[in-house]
Amino acid sequence: MTTRRPLLSLIVVAVAALTLASVAQAASPRNPQVPFCTASLQTYMNGIGETINVATDQIDAQVWKTTVSGNATFTVMLEQAGNAALNTIGVYNGDDAAPVLFQVFPGAATQGWYATLSFVGTTLTVSLFDNSSAYQGQTTYSGVNKSKFGFYLQGPGGTFYSQDFRNAGAKAQILTYAGTGDNFGSWWQCFEDLPYAYPDCLTDFDDTVLFIESVNPTPALTQTWGGLKALYR
Repeated sequence: MTTRRPLLSLIVVAVAALTLASVAQAASPRNPQVPFCTASLQTYMNGIGETINVATDQIDAQVWKTTVSGNATFTVMLEQAGNAALNTIGVYNGDDAAPVLFQVFPGAATQGWYATLSFVGTTLTVSLFDNSSAYQGQTTYSGVNKSKFGFYLQGPGGTFYSQDFRNAGAKAQILTYAGTGDNFGSWWQCFEDLPYAYPDCLTDFDDTVLFIESVNPTPALTQTWGGLKALYR
């Protein structure tokens, strides 16, 4: 006797497969991979059970969009930079020539702090919590593009963006990795808070590490300052 799978189950499986394929397509590998002093970040990833090779598993995710819920959570998982108390982290509109910075984490944020982000139209509401889940306040921003935003880090070392072309020499300052195992479908953002200068081993991308949930990378497109400015002529 042939057992037929219910039509609903087939539809669910097909939709799930399509969703995963779409995410995988958007999250293509960086080419080339960014060389850096990997030991510290690799040790951290190994210690939390991730099967990530930080030298070869970098994802070319420079701008992001929310999932259908419009909500996201960012958690500070590691912070060990000398400038940690002065570094702020947030998001910006990826299409803007001179982007406004929308702060998510202040310099006071330390390991274990997290923020919930809620997008309604072009309004972003950030609710901030410390490492004991004590509420730290709420900030609302207008004019935020939930379909194409980037990450930034700003501190004594400079202001750095997830879009490489915005950084000096078009160098990467923020690396992305896809979560594995229980973290599949979530992402790691690894920040370098000094100008990229490999083989100087101050370039290690472990100054701040964020775990981000309920967002997806948008398809990577090659962009330059000239190309971006042309959009505004």
